[in-house]
Amino acid sequence: MAVRECLDRMEGVRTVDRKVPWDMEPTRELLKDQTRPVLFTDLNGGMAAGNLWSERGRVESALGLPRGGLTKALLEAMARPRLVEEDAWTARGSFDLGALPIPKFYPEDGGRYITAGVAIAKLDGKVNVSFHRLMLLGRDRFAIRLVPRHLFTMHRLAQERGEELPIAFAVGLCPSVLLAGAVSTDYEVNELEIASALREIGGLGPLRVRRMGALQVPVDADYVFEGRLTQETVNEGPFVDISGTYDSVRRQPVFQVDRLYQRRDAILQLVLPGGLEHYNLMGLPREPVILRTVRQVVPRVHAVRLTEGGCCWLHGVISITKNKEGDAMNAAMAAFTGHPSMKQVIVVDEDVDIYDDRQVEWAVATRFQASRGLLVVNNAAGSSLDPSAEGTTSKVAIDATRPLGDIKGFERARLP
Repeated sequence: MAVRECLDRMEGVRTVDRKVPWDMEPTRELLKDQTRPVLFTDLNGGMAAGNLWSERGRVESALGLPRGGLTKALLEAMARPRLVEEDAWTARGSFDLGALPIPKFYPEDGGRYITAGVAIAKLDGKVNVSFHRLMLLGRDRFAIRLVPRHLFTMHRLAQERGEELPIAFAVGLCPSVLLAGAVSTDYEVNELEIASALREIGGLGPLRVRRMGALQVPVDADYVFEGRLTQETVNEGPFVDISGTYDSVRRQPVFQVDRLYQRRDAILQLVLPGGLEHYNLMGLPREPVILRTVRQVVPRVHAVRLTEGGCCWLHGVISITKNKEGDAMNAAMAAFTGHPSMKQVIVVDEDVDIYDDRQVEWAVATRFQASRGLLVVNNAAGSSLDPSAEGTTSKVAIDATRPLGDIKGFERARLP
């Protein structure tokens, strides 16, 4: 689904039909109500949209999944690959990236940023699909933020050979691709196949792609930037990351854009830095990894959630049915292994809706005692996105489950 098709299916879309300058004004509009999608009809002369996937339920609905079904569907999708190739857009003859509706989000940002770009690269037969921010440098260049994961590895290998890495960036994608692009998986895995499987689980059919040289790019993208990661580096940042605080300035590679493809009436997707959509697109793909890890130590795991209050990255909740005392703490420690960036996890019983923060807090209030249900792990490796961490972090596990045996005093009163 292209952005236009997604917007047409959504309720409550708010349209901003006045001329909007690119310098921070889009941020003000997106912050007014992050739960509502926003369509800009004239952002620096083009169309753009944000807050598309700021709610978990909207993502699940777009993929044809039931409430709470996304985590298990992602886990299943990792083993069901299929792609369908077809033709799509054509390249623009000439272009100036500065004329696109690319905003500067916050006052201290290093420049104007594309925040919903998914990179597609291939080296030695291996394909990588991953999220990366792009800072506008000029009419045909971006700086790209690379962290030491798969695309970083590909770029480093190309550098060692004295080569530039061919790459394409797609913007305006189905949530299946956005989520797959943020999944942490094996280096050998093509994340586009995960996206295709996720669509098929929801009954939407396989992902359609177009071959672009050695690369396969989703057909429904509104914009595609084709080019190379070069040997050149520049200062990138500052930029607001998921915690809502500024990330530091680093030397990062230059992405040289050779060709720009776009749909007619293309809409540039905006992901508000540190906003709800940023939380979801970064955090939701971590949940199946946590679920898989916890299942290795506790057989009956019902659901896993990274919470919005913890930026969908630092805090989590797990629902289990205990077989024996101690299962809750084993589940918590496994969760820290599955997602090392997490610094707090709450484990609750199956009767607590982990998607309802009030129910989770109720479980802590009525089933938790710090003297026997609290575990603190000091001097652990945590997340670089946590501004309170100083090299290492302290992790907290909370057992908010009722004891085995007579649970009468722990049950909520219900009407028959």
